[in-house]
Amino acid sequence: MPLLIDIHDADDPRIEPYRDIRERDLVGRAGLFVAEGKVVVEKLIGSTLFRPHSLLIAAKRVEALGTLLARLPDDVPVFVADQTVLDAIAGFAMHRGILAIGSRSAIPDADTLLARLDGDADVLVLSGIANHDNIGGIFRNAAAFGVAAVLLDADCCDPLYRKAIRVSVGATLLVPTARLAQGEDVLALLDRHAFAPVSLSPAGTTLLSDWRPARRNAMLLGAEGPGLSYELIERSHSLRIAMAADFDSLNVATTSGIVLHHLATTKA
Repeated sequence: MPLLIDIHDADDPRIEPYRDIRERDLVGRAGLFVAEGKVVVEKLIGSTLFRPHSLLIAAKRVEALGTLLARLPDDVPVFVADQTVLDAIAGFAMHRGILAIGSRSAIPDADTLLARLDGDADVLVLSGIANHDNIGGIFRNAAAFGVAAVLLDADCCDPLYRKAIRVSVGATLLVPTARLAQGEDVLALLDRHAFAPVSLSPAGTTLLSDWRPARRNAMLLGAEGPGLSYELIERSHSLRIAMAADFDSLNVATTSGIVLHHLATTKA
């Protein structure tokens, strides 16, 4: 088990990355990110994409977290503080009692990531998803249904933002991800790697229930409101989800779950 380091002062420079978490969320962390809660920290420790930089836990939780701490590399410091000190460091009441700082890894470009995917594989392509709750929910669904990768366009928000990680229950730390370059032709990219693109839109030409997936599929999802661009919809196989006659809109994270469930059960 790594050495436990007691912290008695909220101004201790060793825990500087944890200080004033909510304010720091707004300005970034220079190559680091925050994981919050036992389940999420477990995902970080088990991730092959990222690694923990350090942990900060409430003293009262040390014993209960013994199994988790035993999985840490010996060079990862574990800071321990009483609850009042922990709350003062974070800037709010830390009921979960466990935080971790993770190191961002180099993110591959989309072409490199897709080139690594052999055989049957499915990916998500997200366009303009700027809401962290939606990003988190989509990644959670992606992990649950075995999506091989998620591609984000330049207008999507950061999946390693603290709230996105928390909503995803750590899935943003597990699913391989790449950023598309501004203006990159994603459909040409998908074609080069033999992925069949399908776009989700209330105006889709085919009902989702009638769609039969290919071996390699790319599901395109756009932001609520504007949705996907007309060009992306016209150049792909567009799908719609059957709904009540007087309603034609679903939350994009909910949409991803419905589509991925159909994909998983149809290909099974």
